[in-house]
Amino acid sequence: MDTTMSSRVSDIRFAGWIGLLVNLILAAAKLVAGMLGHSQAVVADAVHSLSDTVTDVALILGVRYWSAPADERHPHGHRRFETLITVFIGLMVAAAAVGIGWDAIASFGRPSHPPSIIALVVSLLSIGTKEALYRWSVKVGRATGSSALVANAWHHRTDALSSIPVAIAVTIAMLDHRLAVVDQVGALVVSVFVLHAAFRIIRPALDELVDAGAPRAHRKELERLALDVDGVRAAHALRTRYIGSELAVDVHVEVDADLSVADGFEIARRVKRDLLQRGPDVADVVVQIEPHEGGD
Repeated sequence: MDTTMSSRVSDIRFAGWIGLLVNLILAAAKLVAGMLGHSQAVVADAVHSLSDTVTDVALILGVRYWSAPADERHPHGHRRFETLITVFIGLMVAAAAVGIGWDAIASFGRPSHPPSIIALVVSLLSIGTKEALYRWSVKVGRATGSSALVANAWHHRTDALSSIPVAIAVTIAMLDHRLAVVDQVGALVVSVFVLHAAFRIIRPALDELVDAGAPRAHRKELERLALDVDGVRAAHALRTRYIGSELAVDVHVEVDADLSVADGFEIARRVKRDLLQRGPDVADVVVQIEPHEGGD
C-alpha cells in the first residue's frame, strides 16, 4: 500500500472511530434522558444514534478490504467493497426509520407522561454535536474520496435533523400536558427524515453496483480532453463505470490512417495520461486506436 493510500485509510478509520465514540455517548445519553424524561421521541432518537454505531463499525472494518491493492482475482481492485458498505449503511438507516415509525404508530392512544426538561436539553445537545460531526466527517470523506464515509456523514446529519422535531415536540408537550401526543408525532416525523436519508444513500450506491455511467457533463469533459490531444481526429464509443468512487473509462480515438504503430501508440499514451491527470475521478483508462476515414 503506497503512502497516499495508507494516509487515506488512516483518515477514514480515524473518522470512523470518532463517529463511533460520539454515537455511543449520545445513544446512552438520549436513552437515559428519554426514559427519565418520559419522552418516546427522545428514546426513538436514541435508537437512531445506536444504529449509527453499526455503520461506524462497518466503515472501520470495511476500509481494510476496499483499500487492498488489485490482485489476480480482483484486477480492478477491491473498491466495490466500499459500495457494498455504503448500501449496508443505507439499509441500516432505512431499518431504523421503519422501527421508529412503527413504534410511534403503535403507541398512539396509549396514556403517556409529559416529557421533562432533561429530554429537551439532551435533544438540543445532540443537534449541535451531530451537525459538527457531519461537517467534519463529510470534509474528510471528500478529501479522501470515500463515498462510504460521505454516506456515514449524512447518517450523522440525519441524526441532527431528526433531533429538531424531537426538540420541538418535547417543548410543546412540556408547555401543555394535554399535547403529550405531540411527542409521538415527533417520533413519526423522525422516521420520515431518516427514511429519506436512507434513499439518498442507497440510490447512488446501487447505480454503482449495476455499472451506471458517469453523468453526462463528466462524459462530455472526458471526450473533450481526448479530442484536445494532438493527433486525435475523432473520439467515440466512450464508456464509463464507477468502481467505488473512482471512474474507469474506455474510449476509441481515431488517428490518421497512415501513422505508424509507434506513433499511434504514443497518441494513445497521451490520451490516457490526460484523462488520468485531468479527468474527474478517473482511476483507469483503456484507449483503442482506430484509423480515421472521415473527410476532415
